[in-house]
Amino acid sequence: MDSEVAIALIIFLLPLAYSPGPGNAFFASIGAAHGLRAAIPALLGYHAATFVVTAMIGMGAGFLLLSEPRVARVLAILGAAYVFRLGYVFLKASLQVQAGGEVGGAPLKIGFVDGALILLFNPKAYYIIGLLFTQFLVPPNVGLAAVLNITTIFTLNNLVAFSVWTLAGAGIARLFTSETASRRINIVFALCLIGVGVWMLIPALAG
Repeated sequence: MDSEVAIALIIFLLPLAYSPGPGNAFFASIGAAHGLRAAIPALLGYHAATFVVTAMIGMGAGFLLLSEPRVARVLAILGAAYVFRLGYVFLKASLQVQAGGEVGGAPLKIGFVDGALILLFNPKAYYIIGLLFTQFLVPPNVGLAAVLNITTIFTLNNLVAFSVWTLAGAGIARLFTSETASRRINIVFALCLIGVGVWMLIPALAG
């Protein structure tokens, strides 16, 4: 892949990667609750899954999902349910208060598998990947090397974007230094995550 195609690919991906979505809301919420370091396992899981799924679609797999609406609908419902669960866990942890006003409950543990499932249960990601290859896997930019180049750029671009969202969540949380204010901003992020679940669920039920 020459530099002009790579630059065009990055420009194409910028609005897709940085606009709000399930992954961005998920990592912003982790950042607000626990900071970038706590999000690293989930970031690795999400982007390991991104690389594998993108490469598979680029090499011809995934056509059942892209062509069969019922498969995409089931995935969307599972994804919405999973995001609801995460939002509930965030919300419950934020609402639990011990005597003296300190936030109670066990620290949230969001790991590699959680990050991977956010990608795997998001059918919109599959359609974006499919669109990506229809635009950039064209002659003379074809073959396994081209697929891996596109996959790598897509994955790294997403990793940077989601890290930015995580840092943004952490930065917003740092503006609220008191226990009460910190708890309230975590509640807001938890509700945003639940809202993303609704956003994922409505098209699946309407389809």
